[in-house]
Amino acid sequence: MMLSLGLGCDRGTPAATIAQAISDALTACGAQAADVSKVASIDLKANEDGLLQVAKQYGWTIRFYPAAELAAVDVPNPSETVRRHTGSPSVSEAAALLIGGVDMTHLLIEKHKLRGPDGRNATVSIARIHE
Repeated sequence: MMLSLGLGCDRGTPAATIAQAISDALTACGAQAADVSKVASIDLKANEDGLLQVAKQYGWTIRFYPAAELAAVDVPNPSETVRRHTGSPSVSEAAALLIGGVDMTHLLIEKHKLRGPDGRNATVSIARIHE
């Protein structure tokens, strides 16, 4: 199984919270980190330490998309709150679909959200991509 991962988080979310959200989402769809072949987020997060630490830990390269590209992707759970903060109604779902080159029918995990002990959130979406 080959998967694409879309990641979103609050500014300053610790790597541990992001890693736990990823682990929980992978477990929920019966997958493991080795199944992940593509990872993406929004360009606003290109310098987000927690995301970069997790990517390094797993050996992943994250592709960062502009809000306008993410906003053009049809997703099952658009959010006006996310749109106000990022310019796109979706980060994790849109990023997983865009990097995977698939539509929303391929989403295995739509929008898994985890609030860390410090109150910061990480969001993970997972799509199955063509092998």
